[in-house]
Amino acid sequence: MRTLEAVPQKDVKPAASKLSIVIPLFNEAEMIAHLFLRLEKVTQLIDLKTEVILIDDGSTDNSWLDICNYTPVNFDLNAITLSRNFGKEAALSSGLQAVNSDVVIILDADCQDPPELIPQMLDAWNNGAEVVNMKRRTRIGETWLKRKTARLYYRLLGVLSETPIPENVGDFRLLSRRVVDEINRMGERNLYMKGILSWPGFHQSTIEYEREARVAGTTKWSYWRLLLLAISGITAFSNKPLRLASWMGAIVALSSFVFAMWVMLRTLIFGDPVSGYPSMMIVILFIGGIQLITIGILGEYVGRIFTEVKGRPNYIIRESRTKVAKTRAQEIQHQTGA
Repeated sequence: MRTLEAVPQKDVKPAASKLSIVIPLFNEAEMIAHLFLRLEKVTQLIDLKTEVILIDDGSTDNSWLDICNYTPVNFDLNAITLSRNFGKEAALSSGLQAVNSDVVIILDADCQDPPELIPQMLDAWNNGAEVVNMKRRTRIGETWLKRKTARLYYRLLGVLSETPIPENVGDFRLLSRRVVDEINRMGERNLYMKGILSWPGFHQSTIEYEREARVAGTTKWSYWRLLLLAISGITAFSNKPLRLASWMGAIVALSSFVFAMWVMLRTLIFGDPVSGYPSMMIVILFIGGIQLITIGILGEYVGRIFTEVKGRPNYIIRESRTKVAKTRAQEIQHQTGA
């Protein structure tokens, strides 16, 4: 008698009625016009009602003024400005909280991640992917040092993190509504969005692309800020540094015991005098360095706990404005007979 095997059924999604493109920005006045131009071109090709959610993270240039003065043609514009600069992670979180659509795409305002790939991302979503990761094949315009350190960091994060975080995938990705809802439920205050966006799981697809160089403006990410973000990512999604500190302590204790036995045996058997000052200083400095590293690792985790228990909001919205696409506004005007 032949046994019939169960065949997994592919999820069939209803056609999306709305797309949200979430874009956090800070001091990108030089890029605003170029960003809107490319968004107008790509949204004209999308057969979906599209909303662009722009979050101004407390810019000190004319970014907010330029956003408010723009009248969109092919998409609705939901513009939000925060009361001060809370950081990109918080700004992105505020944008995801404002989403009210079937599918969401996160995009940077510098256009290094090309908006022209949005139709390809939507195709992957229509084929069953609930998360579409955009993996950078090349990083044009970045220094050799930045490319090498980024590769090293992603490999280190892959080893340490309990959550699978795809390599060379930034914030540029597509998320289904269900994934966004799960992310908004987390309520974390120590935000590392690359990990948070990966944590829910679900069915994922990956598209490789070439990351473009900036056409205007300068990056807001210094090496120091990137280092702090890297530390935040490791401590937010891994407890292995704490275990490493424990193992380092055990290794130092074992090494000290072995060294003490060696000194004792050498003195008793060979009659060699015990070297005093040099060996003592080496041991003290070595153990002191291990202790400081361990205290630093503990401090990072205690600091994260301190931030969480205070319960402060991740951001404060100062103002928000909404503009309807000119094409849709004309349709509404025509239907009402105005």
